[in-house]
Amino acid sequence: MPAKEVSRHFKQFLMVAADLIWLPLSLWLAIAFRWGDVPYTTGWREFLVYMGTTLCTVIIFLRFGLYRAVIRFMGTEALIAVVKGISVSALLVATFVFLTRSTEIPRSVPFIYWGIALLFVGGSRFVVWSYYQSLLKKDKEKVAIYGAGDAGRQLLTALRQGSEYEPVLFIDDNRQLKGQVINGLKVYRPHHLEKLISQEGIKHVLLAMPSIAMQQKRKIIAELEPLPVQVKTIPVLADIVSGKAKIAELREVDIQDLLGRDSVVPDNQLFDKCIKNKVVFVSGAGGSIGSELCRQIIKHQPRHLILFELSEYALYSIEQELKKIILEGIQLTALLGSVQDKKRLQSIFTVYGVQTIYHAAAYKHVPIVEENIVEGIRNNIFGTYRAAEAAFDSGVETFVLISTDKAVRPTNVMGATKRFAEMVLQALAAKHVNLGTRFCMVRFGNVLGSSGSVVPLFKRQIKQGGPVTVTHPDIVRYFMTIPEATQLVIQAGALGQGGDVFVLDMGKPVKIADLARKMIHLSGYEVKDEHNPEGDIELVYTGLRPGEKLYEELLIGDNVTGTQHPRIMRAEEKMLPFDIIDKKMKLLDEACNDFNIAWVREILLDSETAYVPDKEQPVDLLWCELKKQENNVIKAQF
Repeated sequence: MPAKEVSRHFKQFLMVAADLIWLPLSLWLAIAFRWGDVPYTTGWREFLVYMGTTLCTVIIFLRFGLYRAVIRFMGTEALIAVVKGISVSALLVATFVFLTRSTEIPRSVPFIYWGIALLFVGGSRFVVWSYYQSLLKKDKEKVAIYGAGDAGRQLLTALRQGSEYEPVLFIDDNRQLKGQVINGLKVYRPHHLEKLISQEGIKHVLLAMPSIAMQQKRKIIAELEPLPVQVKTIPVLADIVSGKAKIAELREVDIQDLLGRDSVVPDNQLFDKCIKNKVVFVSGAGGSIGSELCRQIIKHQPRHLILFELSEYALYSIEQELKKIILEGIQLTALLGSVQDKKRLQSIFTVYGVQTIYHAAAYKHVPIVEENIVEGIRNNIFGTYRAAEAAFDSGVETFVLISTDKAVRPTNVMGATKRFAEMVLQALAAKHVNLGTRFCMVRFGNVLGSSGSVVPLFKRQIKQGGPVTVTHPDIVRYFMTIPEATQLVIQAGALGQGGDVFVLDMGKPVKIADLARKMIHLSGYEVKDEHNPEGDIELVYTGLRPGEKLYEELLIGDNVTGTQHPRIMRAEEKMLPFDIIDKKMKLLDEACNDFNIAWVREILLDSETAYVPDKEQPVDLLWCELKKQENNVIKAQF
């Protein structure tokens, strides 16, 4: 028999043994108190009352589950069960006295017995519970619960049963709750928190407000951010109600809680237009944006969803995830391949009858593309071109390109390739106007939590104790959550008429250095700098990376109009005719085949992309190494 099970039985044995002592002792004391003297003699009638009451009470306790309850987790239900059990026991005393016709036990004894037995039986359990709680408190970290509503009270109960946190007070901005005591904890106003943190030794503030608006939550987190505590929160109300999460499942505050916005209710008509009962194809389905597109698409009942991905592992991961949530009647197909392979794409589009394409496959990491220029061009420009051609030749209805704010006046090759890809679709749309496929593109900035986002990097660096690295003190970026971005992409694609450039409302830009400081503070640490040399985590500026801009833009010009969706705008951007784009593509292909990086740059500079590189010479790693070896050969000749 396992040790834990033996230990449990032994504890139950101790509780039964204790009650076998407390119950007859309580009856003996009740008689003594009633007579005002110690009862020295006991006849057979009194003996039957003692034995019958004790044994029957233990059986009653057993039926009430008092011996199954774990004392250290004892709550109000267990205490109520004790009161019920003792009340039944007092009735048993009266019953046995009546049946035995004992004259030594007065009629008032059952009432006195009830109080004494309750004190001994319930009190002994409370003493054990208090002792165990005192042991736990030694290792628990003190926390304040922000929110004294239903969620806060449920969280308090859950935490008291755990071994990690000790709740010491409630914080709530409801004036009516000020000073009240809820489940043993006093409620304070938010402006008292800074003082209370030092007085009570509070290490964490736990947000227990799952249903508040994002704007209010952002305000609260901003107020907590300067305080020397780690801020954690419970899951959102929708996840709690659906059963996906529990009140007690605390998590660190995501930076999206601070930067995010209240979501706009999606327009289901726009979702259904390109998805419902259609065959939908997602390239780059295993990436951050592509995988979230697939999750959103599944919710709106396509007839068939085709996942297309170059990475075998990424394809396997998203396929396994979607299989768990896919609705009945939706067909799911996972295909390996490259968007540069036009024949494979055209075969897929034709065989499966693809109607809608979301083209998310691209190389997006600025420094990596800057150091691998030819591959960036092959994938981002030629991959888009061949996928678009295959779509048109196969009669696909809608083709949506996932673009980026880095395509606007780019200073790096990645941004230039994405702008060139936009121009390719614009040219194709103009060439094939009203002849079939609707080409459009959706441009937006950084998404929180993507593979290239700074947020996961900062989290890892903070967890490792720093330093946290930022490229420049003044660098700013737009941010949006991945679910919001993908929802808007799908809706924007439904608005396309042909050659449209859609721009998403990204809100206000965020200073990356401020973002890093907020994440450090919300993790319960202080920034170590010249103003605070005793801080915990240092903030280090590493300098701008190749091709990196201080700020990003979403529009090339000022010609922008609204759409029926408040967060989707339509931009009128400069474009080139298809014959010129075609010539540029042929030149690019030749330059890439020759691995002539200097020529590649000249073509990009001369292609109306507004590309202005921040360095005079390319930093392509292989090209630089070739040039270095050529120079060494020339020097050796002399």
